Amino acid sequence: MTSLDWLLDRAAAADVDDIAEKICVGTRLSYEEGLRLIEHCDLTLLGWLATVVRQRKVGDYVFFNRNLRIDYTNICNKRCLFCAFDRLPGEAGGYVLEPAEIQRLVLEHLSHGITEVHMVGGINPRLPFRYYLDTVRAIKEVAPNIHVKAFTAVEIAQMIKISKLSPEETLLALREAGLDSCPGGGAEILSERVHKELYPLKIGPQQWLEIQRLIHRSGLRSTATMLYGHIETRAERVAHMVQLRELQDETGGFLAFVPLAFHPDNTELSQLPGPTGVEDLRTIAVARLMLDNFDHIKAYWVMLTPKVAQVSLAFGADDLDGTVIHETIVHEAGAKTPQGLSVEQLVHLIRGAGRRPAERDSHYRVLREW
Repeated sequence: MTSLDWLLDRAAAADVDDIAEKICVGTRLSYEEGLRLIEHCDLTLLGWLATVVRQRKVGDYVFFNRNLRIDYTNICNKRCLFCAFDRLPGEAGGYVLEPAEIQRLVLEHLSHGITEVHMVGGINPRLPFRYYLDTVRAIKEVAPNIHVKAFTAVEIAQMIKISKLSPEETLLALREAGLDSCPGGGAEILSERVHKELYPLKIGPQQWLEIQRLIHRSGLRSTATMLYGHIETRAERVAHMVQLRELQDETGGFLAFVPLAFHPDNTELSQLPGPTGVEDLRTIAVARLMLDNFDHIKAYWVMLTPKVAQVSLAFGADDLDGTVIHETIVHEAGAKTPQGLSVEQLVHLIRGAGRRPAERDSHYRVLREW
């Protein structure tokens, strides 16, 4: 019996053989089929099915990059119930990094060989549009070849509001300042129900999708995220994936999908347990199976822990993000993971999973293989 025959027999026993056959030949799954998988398919079988797709997409490669994380302000007026990072304007503990401070942080870490600066922050109503332009220019001034991945769709929406430019002109100004791509945060769950309950002051699902469309049309690429493990249902997770898939069909602008495991500590939802490791793996595997037009599924080790991220490489993930020096947002919510991992540690995790380590740039071009 071949491995494919074994897989189909296992799927038949689990009453998902019709779905498994579609996966093996590369046929798109429906929302209903995704829901069947996330609700009823056993975890081991999900891992095998996701591995079929991952192998077809990237072979045995697992990617990472050398990136520096800069959270430029924690002042935010959106009051999202799942956030432990934010401070209201005027509240103790709030901060804003000036462009010169951001430039200094970049200079301090150039010796680490960083190729990307990942920069996000809260929605601080006191920051003018020129602040965002100046922060990007400050990075490019001292490191012109560094890829600046900055500003989620939520931050872009704020810039459009205050820039006194059209949406297209706002993105053009950011590109001319040196912005290279955008991270996918702020999507949370693309569900109006969850939006109204957890983050009603933040842009909603349709506006997030529309700004991503604008980002892609401007010539920039971005990632797509999903915050899971709070009050959303599994059905809402699958619906989120379908909406991302539809936009990717339209624009082709997403580089990767990044499922983000919710951390409840120090938030207004601290009574919730957060997702288990099993739920992490189930969500990652279903994402790999549903998002057939995404080449890369990221296991963000900061939120998953390095060990769960390593295991997820057997459940469809092919990217461990990167060195992620100085992450603060998730650690404010109680993450016990390190502030950063070395290249050697990342390579060790990948090799330990039986995969082939590849250092990449921000567009997934391979810079070095081990």
